[in-house]
Formats: sequence, C-alpha cells, structure tokens
Amino acid sequence: MGRHIDILIDNMEKIIVGKRSVIKYLLVAVLSNGHVLIEDVPGVGKTQLVATLARSVSGIFNRIQFTPDVMPSDVTGFSMFNPSTREFEYRKGVAMCNFLLADEINRASPKTQSSLLEVMEEFQVTVDGKTYKTPQPFMVLATQNPIESFGTYALPEAQMDRFFLKLSIGYPSDEEEKKIIDRFGKENPLADLEFVMTPQELISIKEKVKNIRVVEALKEYIIKIVIETRSNSNVVLGCSPRGSLNLYRASKAWAYIMGRDYVIPDDIQRMAVPILSHRILMNQNAKMENINASGLIEDILHKTEVPVI
Repeated sequence: MGRHIDILIDNMEKIIVGKRSVIKYLLVAVLSNGHVLIEDVPGVGKTQLVATLARSVSGIFNRIQFTPDVMPSDVTGFSMFNPSTREFEYRKGVAMCNFLLADEINRASPKTQSSLLEVMEEFQVTVDGKTYKTPQPFMVLATQNPIESFGTYALPEAQMDRFFLKLSIGYPSDEEEKKIIDRFGKENPLADLEFVMTPQELISIKEKVKNIRVVEALKEYIIKIVIETRSNSNVVLGCSPRGSLNLYRASKAWAYIMGRDYVIPDDIQRMAVPILSHRILMNQNAKMENINASGLIEDILHKTEVPVI
C-alpha cells in the first residue's frame, strides 16, 4: 500500500527540492478530492509545484493569472454563435483541465473569485443554463501573496472554507538553494520530466483511500478538536462541519501515504493545522497578543485527550 504514491513523490522531488512534506500535503488534497490554497511569497516554486504534479500524472495543467480585469467567463468558458451551424457553441474556459493554478487569486474581483465556487464544489461549470463537467481528476490550486495588500480583494470566509487545506512552501535551506541553482542553472528540468502515473490510476488510488478504516473513537476525537475551535475565547468564527469532514478525509489520505489501511491519532494531529487553520477567524485581542490560528490548534491538540485504540 502506498508504493505508487512513493514513486509519485520521488518523481516530483526531481524538480521540487527539499519539500517532501509539502508534496505529501499536496497529495493528501489530491487523494481527498480537495483544493489547495498556497499562501507564500513570490519565487519559492508555487507554479513549479503544481506543474510538476500535473506532468507526473500526465494531467492537463492550466494556469490563469488573476488580475482585476479577468472575467468569470475566462474561468468557466462562454457560448459563441457559429454562423455556419447557426448554433451557439461552448468554448472552454481554463477550468476545463485536471489541475487549475489560479495565480494570485486575491487580485481578482469578488465576482470572478466566486466563479470558482461552483467548479470547486460541484466539479462542473454552468454556462447559459447548460452544465459541463470538468475532466477527472480535477483540483484548483490557488496562490496568494501574504505580504502585498494593495490592489487585492481578500477572500471571504465562505470561500476560504471551500479550500481543503492551506500550504506554505517556505524558503529553502542554504544547501537546498545550492541544489536549485545546480538543477535549474542551465535549463528547466521540468521539460524532460516523465509521468509515472495516469489520471485513471490516480482515480483508482483515490477509491482505495475511501476504504481506509477509522474507528469511532477517532471520529469523536476529530469532532472534539473542531468543537474546541468554536468555543475558544480568542475565536470569532470557528471551524464549520466541513472542517470536521475534511480532517476526517485528510487523515485517511495521510494514513494511505504512510502505508497503512487504518488511521491512528498521529494522522489526525499531523493534518489538523493545514486543514483547520484557514477556517478560523481570530478576534482582535488574539491578534494583539500574537495568537494565530495555527498556534491555537496546536494548543487544542495538546489539551485534548488522545483516545487509546
């Protein structure tokens, strides 16, 4: 179990240097039918990460650079009249792919941001009353720069909640940055990267993840963690039931990647921060005391009794 995933991770590491844990988190989202928000500064490899995943599984990769003038039809597609057939024909938008990189999503207008909601939730777009399914597998990987705020539109809490998990790639170490220079100094090795899995094989693995066993005590453990985010005095808005469901799914995917057919408490603890932190809105007092959502979840994990299984 998990051998195919190991091969996929190893293949991605031919391009992505020193970020094996980030790759694993990304694959957790892939195996859980989830979408990812990558929040990091420019130049750390966000686009390379997504492109490497797409090439490794022989998937269709589309990228759209969000700016204020990007229209919803650029994402969903549009109908165009064909004079020869005297009928309207659907012209695909960028969402018709396996892996959609929505670059700097917070630079798009709220109207354009919301055009992603249907495709993220339903894996389909609706144009002029007609529904078009996206290819499978399908996921949205959106990026935003946490530093810049000028000319941006912050994602509302409802849309943040649609993202399965939030990632931060981070800067490489000195040694890793040297490897990046050596590897990318002459040309981009991504052009020669071969695929090690087909989309159909990835879909088959996703079906296996659904059968990972989770005992009742661990389901209750997940619920206790999430409920604590709602009652904490530093929180304005706690995690929704979608947070519980996604933590459950993520724990199963992580267990599969680790080579097990059952979940243990460590799987839940490992996935709690990336799954839950972006769903929590801290109050002003917490911000003044430099208490962030990630730290809050770590504190909840420390205080919540771990079940014995």
